[in-house]
Amino acid sequence: MKKVTRSAALAVVSVLLAAGPLGPAPAHAAGRDGYSGSQVTLTESALGGVHGTAPDATVRNVLTVTAPGDNLRVRLSNPFADTAVTVRAATVGRQPATDRPALARGSVRTLTFGHRRGVTIAPGASVWSDPAPLRVRFGDHVAVSVYAPGAPVSDHTFPPPDTDPPGSFLSTGPGDATADSGGTAFGAFRPGTLWWVDAVTGTSPARGTIVTLGDSITDGYQAVGGGPRWTDVLAARIDALPGDAPLSVANAGISGNTVSVQPNPYDPTNQCCGPPAPLRLDRDVLSVPGVRYVFLLEGTNDIGGGDYAPSAPPDQVIEAMREVAARVHRAGKKMVGATILPMCNAAGSAKEQTRLTVNRWIRTSRTFDAVVDFDAVLRDPADPTVIRQQWRADCYHPNAAGDRVLGDSIPLTVFGLPARAGNKDSVPGLAG
Repeated sequence: MKKVTRSAALAVVSVLLAAGPLGPAPAHAAGRDGYSGSQVTLTESALGGVHGTAPDATVRNVLTVTAPGDNLRVRLSNPFADTAVTVRAATVGRQPATDRPALARGSVRTLTFGHRRGVTIAPGASVWSDPAPLRVRFGDHVAVSVYAPGAPVSDHTFPPPDTDPPGSFLSTGPGDATADSGGTAFGAFRPGTLWWVDAVTGTSPARGTIVTLGDSITDGYQAVGGGPRWTDVLAARIDALPGDAPLSVANAGISGNTVSVQPNPYDPTNQCCGPPAPLRLDRDVLSVPGVRYVFLLEGTNDIGGGDYAPSAPPDQVIEAMREVAARVHRAGKKMVGATILPMCNAAGSAKEQTRLTVNRWIRTSRTFDAVVDFDAVLRDPADPTVIRQQWRADCYHPNAAGDRVLGDSIPLTVFGLPARAGNKDSVPGLAG
């Protein structure tokens, strides 16, 4: 299989710059090691629903940061429960090894909320901690330990396949283990399971944040075979650029999510997969600090349908995308749209015709400031209704190799960044 240069690969990725990328931000006073600058979102994991009540135990949530920062602030949220969450104690620290709950020596910081150790989060509300003096670099794992026995659990529950964060450890005994730096109080790693923590921010040299709004393809579900999610590949490419880290990447993907407001296709309680994109846009995207770009990859679940909702018609999906883009633009942010991946629907079928209609609209409507043609990148030339075999985990999801191709295929110019500096010159495995 021959290699294609990045310039040729970018011809596969359709880019429409309607208003041009945002220009460079003013230089910060401190460099990459100084970490002074603006408040940006270093990592995110959107919550999907409320499931049960917390036992008398401590949860240690672990997320990976995508830009350097310090003075960390943690957001705890209670978006779905009918009763309040009472947090009795919380800490933040660095986790040096993904498979162990131990924290780096001297890194544990007590989190306070209005200078108090505890906080009560009303139904539907979120709270930010006070800044904690902890410094992190790109790729560090941040562990947020929370003790809230008896509280309703708003969580992120669809696990990625391997052992890397996001995920959590739950203490095996009762009581407050938030300060346990050795990790002896905690059990095994629980991939993809997070309680209450949905964002971590910091003062960073990064000039802003890209928020990726999506479903399981963005969440990382089925990225099997070893390797990061496409959003992590994108973050690593940006971090490799020379000079200060220009942008962080916050992943707001939720498995099973829909872009249009409708009953969820998979769960009649609507607790599995987060509210539809327009209903969660403010909380999961526009409210996070530093957001400058929103990257939308949704529509697969709307078109695919399920036991609890039929396949959506194209107008329903298009109008939802149009609404999201309009609100992002009103908020002064840039909007990047990605085409919907092949779904194994037969050529000529109603679902495939809907997907093609929506993708044609994404490419040509000029609704988005830029369009990235993921469909063109992953589809099989011999059968464009499916993802290429070597990049496919199942009909809807790329495997880890497919995720790497997606992450490598995104032109950094859509985010106002250099096209080639610090990045690979080719997309591995992309055949002409």
